Amino acid sequence: MILVTGGAGFIGGNFVLDWLAGSNEPVINLDKLTYAGNLDTLKSVQGDARHHFIQGDIGDRTLVDALLSQHRPRAVINFAAESHVDRSIHGPGEFIQTNVLGIFNLLESVRGYWSNLSATEQAAFRFLHVSTDEVYGTLRASDPAFAETNRYEPNSPYSASKAASDHLVRAWHHTYGLPVLTTNCSNNYGPYHFPEKLIPLIILNALAGKTLPIYGDGQQIRDWLFVKDHCSAIRRVLEAGCCGETYNVGGWNEKTNLEVVQTICALLDELRPRQDGRAYAAQISFVADRPGHDRRYAIDAGKLQRELGWKPAETFESGIRKTVQWYLDNHDWIANVTSGAYRDWINTQYGA
Repeated sequence: MILVTGGAGFIGGNFVLDWLAGSNEPVINLDKLTYAGNLDTLKSVQGDARHHFIQGDIGDRTLVDALLSQHRPRAVINFAAESHVDRSIHGPGEFIQTNVLGIFNLLESVRGYWSNLSATEQAAFRFLHVSTDEVYGTLRASDPAFAETNRYEPNSPYSASKAASDHLVRAWHHTYGLPVLTTNCSNNYGPYHFPEKLIPLIILNALAGKTLPIYGDGQQIRDWLFVKDHCSAIRRVLEAGCCGETYNVGGWNEKTNLEVVQTICALLDELRPRQDGRAYAAQISFVADRPGHDRRYAIDAGKLQRELGWKPAETFESGIRKTVQWYLDNHDWIANVTSGAYRDWINTQYGA
């Protein structure tokens, strides 16, 4: 049995579905169900005896201690995090609470549980912490991609809180011997993505006839990773990663934000043309850049490929086509997730 935290969010939910599609090993799924947690994502495994969902906070020591004691997982995979840069700028407190204090409490619960296992069980146990490339800061156009040896230079409240959580995980390994693994991934995209992030926001705004907001000049560069590829990387690191090590996970797909939006527009022109015959690109609108916006992220995933034999299965072209098609085919999921609270957030961030 494994314990997954944040398993109703975008990446965590995809991981739970991917895990149960390829394994009979049960999953205990702990999620607080904040605005980005969505049980509709897990509808296909409702009633599946291998999936046990518990609503709760990773910072609730009493709850986490009880879950660990009752279910005795062989691994904990932590996806639980506040993860949106824009939200961290408007309200950093929640990010400190979850990504720093929450991780501290989770580590302490796991350490207590692990300390009481037999020597054989201790040796087999793993705590896998899922983090982000944003902890490394920003890159110039000529800089090499982020390697695991890059120093941390976080530039937003979100990335600073994730950097802190990474440091806590490292410290709990070196001080207490907790067998940890850390992955730092690039920008994920794919099915079940909450529509505050760039790709789902652009798809849904385009279909609704709204403007397609792009920060600044749109030349910010990100490395894009299809979420199912990220799931396969996490499985591989859990299976064969070396305790105490960090593994960068990337898609080898550097694209500017403008290129991403233009690609989505072209796919929608093909798959769901506008009734007036115009191109979706006509809806693009450039808005004021956000404070401290990092110019470029890029991941060097060579260590993961060399040492563990992993590489992504999807190109950006194949992954983005699958993503756009998924949003076209899943109107009910979209309707349920786009609540009044979500619309209020979009108005706050981009203007009504």
